[in-house]
Amino acid sequence: MEAYSLVGIQTQNSSRGCITSRDRSKPHYQGRYVDKRLQQTTQFNTGHPQDEGHDQVWLSMAPVTDHAAQFMAVKPDLINWLSLVYIVVCIPCGPLASWATDSFGLRFALVTGGLLNGVGALVRLLGVQDWMVTVLRGFPLVMTGQTVAALAQPLLLFAPTKVAAVWFPENQRAIANTIASMANPLGIMLTNVISPLIVHSAEQISTMLIVYAVPALLGTLLVICLMQRSAPLMPPSIGATTQSTQPFLINIKQLFTNGPFLILLVCFGTGIGAITCFTTLLAQILCARGYTDEFSGICGALTIAFGIVGAVITGMYVDRTKHFAQVGKINFLLASLAAIAFALLCVQRDQAVAVAFSCSLLGLFGFSIYSVCLEVGVECTYPVGEATSTGLLFVSGQIQALILILLLQALARPLSPADSVFVACKGSLMIPYDWTVSMLVFAGVCVLASSIFTLLFRAELRRRKAEEEYRHLHEPHEPLPATTSAHLDQTGIWEP
Repeated sequence: MEAYSLVGIQTQNSSRGCITSRDRSKPHYQGRYVDKRLQQTTQFNTGHPQDEGHDQVWLSMAPVTDHAAQFMAVKPDLINWLSLVYIVVCIPCGPLASWATDSFGLRFALVTGGLLNGVGALVRLLGVQDWMVTVLRGFPLVMTGQTVAALAQPLLLFAPTKVAAVWFPENQRAIANTIASMANPLGIMLTNVISPLIVHSAEQISTMLIVYAVPALLGTLLVICLMQRSAPLMPPSIGATTQSTQPFLINIKQLFTNGPFLILLVCFGTGIGAITCFTTLLAQILCARGYTDEFSGICGALTIAFGIVGAVITGMYVDRTKHFAQVGKINFLLASLAAIAFALLCVQRDQAVAVAFSCSLLGLFGFSIYSVCLEVGVECTYPVGEATSTGLLFVSGQIQALILILLLQALARPLSPADSVFVACKGSLMIPYDWTVSMLVFAGVCVLASSIFTLLFRAELRRRKAEEEYRHLHEPHEPLPATTSAHLDQTGIWEP
C-alpha cells in the first residue's frame, strides 16, 4: 500500500503523545470550542470573500453605496474601493499571513487579526466625526480605517482549516471547518440586512459605523483575553501530532508543482472571485432595474442563509463519506446554473421573487463548496501547512475578484433615458448602469470554471492516507509515540 508520511516532520507536544484511536470520536478539551468561537467572533467582524468569504467591516458600505457616496461627497466608484481595498491588501499580504500562521500558531494570527480589525473599525468611526479636521474627515480617514482592517483579513480568513486540523479529530474536521468558515458569510448576511435597515438617508452613515464598531472592538477584547493557546494539550488526531519543518518557500514550490492543487487554485479561486464580485456589486446591479436597497439586502441575506444551510449539510456529509471531489463537482455545476439564472433575471424589472430565488440557489450551491474545497485543498497538499495552502487559494480568489469586478464595471453602460425612470438608486452622484453584458460575462466565467473543475480535477486524500497507514501499522488502541518520523521525497511521498 502506497503511503504518505506523517510529514517532514516534527511532532508537537512531544512529551505528551496523542489521544488513542478509541478516544478520537469524543470531545477533547472544551478550550477548543472557546478558541473556535473566538475565531468566529473575530472573523465575523472582519472580511472574506471564501473566505471567503466579506462581512461587517468589509462590506458595510456595499448595500448602501448610494447613501455612502452622497454622505462622503464622492463617486460610487470610490465607495466600491472601500471593499476592493480588502482584495488589494490580501494579494501581497496573504503569503505573509500564511507563513505567520503556520510558523507562530493560531493564537498569534487571531490576536493580531483581532487587533487590526478593531483598530480599523475605530479609525473609520473617527473619520465621520464633526470635530475631525476637514482634510481627514470623510472618505480619506474611512479608507484608512478600511485598509488597517483589511490587513486583518488574511490572518483571520486562513484560520478555519488550521482550527479544524489542530483542534478536531479527523471525523469532525470538515464540519468544524464549515462552522468556522461560515462565520464570515454570516457576517455578510447580517450586513446586507442591517445596513439598509439603519441607513435611509446619507446622514445615518455615521450611525451605521457606530453599530459595526461595537462588535469589532468586543471581538478584539475577547480574543486577547480568552485565546490562551494555539493548540490543545493533547492532539486530537494523528495528523495533528505533527507539523512540517520544511521552509516556507519549499512548501510554496510543492504547491505549484501539485497538479490537482493548481486546478483548485484556478477554479476555486474563480468561485471566490465570483462570490466576492456578486456581493460587492449586488445593490448597484439591482437598483438599476428598480429594486430598492432593502430588497438588495434581502437578496444578499438569502444568498448567505441558504449558503450556510448548504455548507452545513455538505460538511456533515463529507465528514462521513470523504467524497470531497464528488460533492465539490456537483455543487460547482449547480452553482454555475444558478449564476446563469441570476444573470438573466437581475436585468429584468418586476421579477423580485425570481431574482430572490436565484440568489438563494446561488448561495445554496455556491457556498456549499466553500469549506469542502478548502478541506480538499489541505488533503491533496499534505504535508504542506494548512494556512499556506488555504492562503494561496484565497489570494487566487482575490486576484480574480479584483479582475472580475473591474471588468464588469468596465462593461457596464449608462442606462437609456427610457430605463432611467425606473431606477431606485438615490443620490445625485449615483449614475445607474445597464449591467446586462456584465452579467452574461459573469455567468460565462462561472460556467467555464465549473466545467474545468468537473472535467480535470482528480486528487488523492493524502492526509487521510497517511493517517490510515499509521493505523495499519499500529494497534488500534495503542497511544501514539511521543515522536513520529519518516523519510520524504520532494513530493511528500513516504519512503521506507
